[in-house]
Parts: sequence; C-alpha cells; structure tokens
Amino acid sequence: MTHPVPEQSNGPEQSNGIVMHNASVTLTGRQVLTSLTLHLTEPRIGVIGRNGSGKSTLLRLMAGLIAPDKGQVRVDGIDPARDRKAMLARLGILFQNPDHQILFPTVDEELAFGLIQMGQPKPDAQARVAAHLAGHGRSHWQGVSVATLSQGQRHWLCLQAVLLMQPRTILLDEPLAGLDLPTQTRLARSFATLPQRLITITHDPTSLTGCDRVIWLEAGTVAADGPPHAVLPLFGDEMRRLGGLDADADLAG
Repeated sequence: MTHPVPEQSNGPEQSNGIVMHNASVTLTGRQVLTSLTLHLTEPRIGVIGRNGSGKSTLLRLMAGLIAPDKGQVRVDGIDPARDRKAMLARLGILFQNPDHQILFPTVDEELAFGLIQMGQPKPDAQARVAAHLAGHGRSHWQGVSVATLSQGQRHWLCLQAVLLMQPRTILLDEPLAGLDLPTQTRLARSFATLPQRLITITHDPTSLTGCDRVIWLEAGTVAADGPPHAVLPLFGDEMRRLGGLDADADLAG
C-alpha cells in the first residue's frame, strides 16, 4: 500500500544528511525493512508507523547500530556502521528509556563520556561539563548520583550528553512517551529551540504536525512520504479503518 503524496525535493548534494539506497534489514529470520531509498535533509523529520512497522529498526540503521543486509546507508557521506567515532560529531540518539542510555553512576561522568570519546582530554571534558551545568543553573548536579534523578531529569541528562557533542542530527525515539505533561512540555520546548536536524520516531501523529516532512512506515516499507498535511490524514484514515476491524478476535495459534 503506497499513497501518492507530493514528491520531496532533497537537493543534489548526496553527501549531506542521511542517505539510504535500497537498504534492507533482516532480523531473526524476518525481513524488517525492505529496499528503503531515502534522502533526509529537512530540519524536522517525523517517522510514523504502528508497532512492528520497522521504526526502531530504522533508527538503529541510521545510527549505525546495525548494518543493512543489502543496500547502503550514509550519514554525511560516512558509513555509520563502519566508523562509529566519526558519527559522534554527526549523529546523536535520545532513546525512549534513558536507563537504556545512561552508562555512568554520576551526572558529570555521564556528560563527560562522549567528549572523552571524541578525543578531548579528561580535564578539558570535565571543565566543559562544569561550565555546561553552570550555564543551566545546575552546578549542584556535579557528583550527583544518576539514581537520584527523576525520569524527566534523566531524559534531560541524556539530551545534554548528546548536545555537548554538537552533532548535526539527533534521532529521537518516542521522546515524550511515558512522561507527565509538565515534563513533556519542557522537553518539547527544548527540542523546538535546537539548531540540529531532528528525526523523531513515533506512533503519535499529533507530535509531528510541525515537522517539515513525515515518513509513514508500514511493514518495513514507505507507505507515504511528504509534508504533514498530506501524510498524517492518510495515516489517520488507515488507523481508523484498522481500528474498525475485529482483528484481535481470533485465538492465538
């Protein structure tokens, strides 16, 4: 099922942004992504789809956490799966669950890690972290155990760890899911001010209305690709159609 929407004009510079050419991924014997060809350059891009549509696998593919079985993926002209160090300054990830991302027991250790990985001497990284926390009115967070932070505070910590590395693109995996409304508001406000390209993976169409481009992923292929006003109504119509079916009436085999 492919829906016609206005074709994207992505420009001639193929080394800019994220480029996928006929990229396919098979996991545990099942093809999850099939022959994806995309050039992602817009400032705000949303990827929408049902659970199991391949959204999380697409995020991992763009980040270089997995390599395609077939085809190619390039981030600013670099293979993300082959050159992880080069990706640090080009692409960051904010996972849905910050506990899947945090590696160190204290706030300043977590914030300094990426800078040290990029080659900064440890004292320089620590000084930069101290200045960053002070600039956000959080000098008192230095040395604080991550375990004492709230869920929203841990999300903020993960975002700052990414921002300190100054990547050109940030991948957001369901960034507002499971958070209370005040925390959602604060994070959404932070995202809106960022200069980086943001690619948001979600199943919530209401969070993508302000995007420049929306890609609807269905069963590992692109069902629609275009501006929000063209793609989101199609997605909503299809979800309502599927919701009207008694699809869960059959007993599991």
